[in-house]
Amino acid sequence: MDPQFEHLLIENRRHFFSRSARGIGAAALGSLIGASTTSASAASLPTPHFAPRAKRVIYMFQSGGPSQLDLFDFKPAMDKMRGVDLPESIRMGQRLTGMTSGQKSFPVANSIYKFRRHGQSGAEISELFPHLSKVADKLCIVRSMHTEQINHDPAITFFQTGFQLAGRPSIGAWMSYGLGSENRDLPAFIALASRGTGRPSCQPLYNRLWGSGFMPTTHAGVKLRSAADPVLYLNDPAGLPREMRRGMLDELAALNQDSFDQKGDHEIQSRIAQYEMAYRMQTSVPTLTDISDEPEHILDLYGPEVRKPGTYAANALLARRLAERDVRFIQLFHMGWDQHGSLPQQLPGQCYDTDQASAALLIDLEQRGMLDDTLVVWGGEFGRTVYSQGALTPTTYGRDHHPRCFTIWMAGGGIKPGVTYGATDDFSYNIVDNPVSVHDLHATILHLVGINHERLTYRYQGRDYRLTDVHGEVLSSLLA
Repeated sequence: MDPQFEHLLIENRRHFFSRSARGIGAAALGSLIGASTTSASAASLPTPHFAPRAKRVIYMFQSGGPSQLDLFDFKPAMDKMRGVDLPESIRMGQRLTGMTSGQKSFPVANSIYKFRRHGQSGAEISELFPHLSKVADKLCIVRSMHTEQINHDPAITFFQTGFQLAGRPSIGAWMSYGLGSENRDLPAFIALASRGTGRPSCQPLYNRLWGSGFMPTTHAGVKLRSAADPVLYLNDPAGLPREMRRGMLDELAALNQDSFDQKGDHEIQSRIAQYEMAYRMQTSVPTLTDISDEPEHILDLYGPEVRKPGTYAANALLARRLAERDVRFIQLFHMGWDQHGSLPQQLPGQCYDTDQASAALLIDLEQRGMLDDTLVVWGGEFGRTVYSQGALTPTTYGRDHHPRCFTIWMAGGGIKPGVTYGATDDFSYNIVDNPVSVHDLHATILHLVGINHERLTYRYQGRDYRLTDVHGEVLSSLLA
């Protein structure tokens, strides 16, 4: 039952009994409250189902759909097919977006970037990632990801919540619900966003992508901003002493507790917990975001952009600092990977934003002994087409959305290093070996933090929900 509707029923009954004899009304009210409310905390899983390989997750989400053809999925055979129309036997009537459905031809656009094999693993990585190439042996590259969605909003929502329609809890919220937080002064789930230089005016990101859906809001991600106040309304108003703030919160907590005792709405308890968390964050957040204590060689490791708040590099360093503070789920969103046109002019900027900082994060975690128990995930919501969107010229091309196959990579946290998993056809259009769904990825992430994805459920409106719904298989062959 919807908690809000349930509350209305309780109120109506309460009004009825309040007109009856006092003793009967009080007894009936207590019975109703006891029978009609369920505690999210009672259903939560404070300990893992089994011994975890990872204590925390850093998910670096590349919003917009990075081109696997230009970054990780080397297709040299396409060099001889530039400009040739994509064979129908490859496309097989696949649905197209409205941006290319009207094209009369679909000319193959081979990548203009050079690929080389790197490390002992021989991973094929584009020249656009010179720093990431140096840590190739730490990576598990998955070339056979696929998704159900072809447009940005439902595709990103699907990756974050396991469902293409808005309203369900995000993966970070599921982690918070299932495992709780090891740091009482910071939320279990924190989100950070940066805007890419490749295509700065790209699709927006919505707060619901790190929201808690129908779960209590205590499980929602808290977004740290790059502004002077990383969290809005966190600081005390001017002239308000700290002790007065503490007293106000104590009185507010008493009022909220009284309201909870009357109504049994567990969102009231969430509100109490959030006020207390905000109070503690007044001290913990400024310490977190002040990087003046970082050695110069660490700042140099992340690159020149690390000193600019809000950049991907700055957020990657904050991710490491959050990981050190035992934040359970840390998610970086980097916008600008939507190269429909002018890809050669835009894609290098996106790679510059993320290359050095992504590699630095792995190195930094490893030298602190944290990579083994920190799972790092890098990837977007879908891939890009081998055919050019719009005109193909000697100097430029663009690529449309492609959900059938794309690449992500993972590292640390119980994942096999130095592995390239899955394969696509010569056109990077269809998967030919070891397909991996979004649900499979979610199941594997949960498995690595000690959660059986089939047992992590939350009851809402009479149904037990899962992040993976009724799908998902753990990718056992990728586990170290």
